[in-house]
Amino acid sequence: MSERAAPFFCPYCGDEDLRPSEAGHGSWECHGCRRAFQLKFLGLLSPAAAGGPSEGGNAVDRHDD
Repeated sequence: MSERAAPFFCPYCGDEDLRPSEAGHGSWECHGCRRAFQLKFLGLLSPAAAGGPSEGGNAVDRHDD
């Protein structure tokens, strides 16, 4: 699979003038602020780490009296 996911804007200046860099896979150049950066997929978060309810209860305890 040779397709790469492209960022929509520079994480530093917000400009949309991005081009793939020759530095390697996931490397991009912003021609707005002249910065180079790299994107890397680290993995998937567990549901608890992503802000989901923890095991054994709800995220919000509510008492109706």
